[in-house]
Amino acid sequence: MTSTEATVRSRTVTWDDPMVTAAAGRGEVGLDFLQRMVAGELPGPPIASLLRMSLVSVSSGSAVFTLAPDESMYNPIGVVHGGIVCTLLDSALGCALHTTLPAGKGYTSVEIKVSYLKAVRSSSGRLTATGRVVRAGSRVGFTEGEVTDESGAVVATATSTLLVFDL
Repeated sequence: MTSTEATVRSRTVTWDDPMVTAAAGRGEVGLDFLQRMVAGELPGPPIASLLRMSLVSVSSGSAVFTLAPDESMYNPIGVVHGGIVCTLLDSALGCALHTTLPAGKGYTSVEIKVSYLKAVRSSSGRLTATGRVVRAGSRVGFTEGEVTDESGAVVATATSTLLVFDL
């Protein structure tokens, strides 16, 4: 066995059919849809299974996700890749807007601006991303949020512009 083979790690990822959840959400008010996901009545999207992130709470204009980073998320210099933190923020900011949408409406990110304030490692503990709506228009929404580590330190902030469209 080589030294490389001795250090290899693996994990298996499973997920539910995303179209089942998407179909359920088309006819529901955004907040009700996401509350059903938090309650476990609907499965989360595959990206949540892949990253092991969870939507833990929603209210009108707000969404909170958590994620426990591990070394599978490291970049070549041994810290969590910024794309993981960005994905966590994009999810929280997008779902915050989704809580304000009527049935039959969806959203997509037009742009997101992330400011990274602190390196994240697996020792940072559970990350919490909180997204809030700044303005929810009929065609465009604006959101903001941050990610904190387990100690409560802010590791990143973001603002986002989202397009609202008919599903």
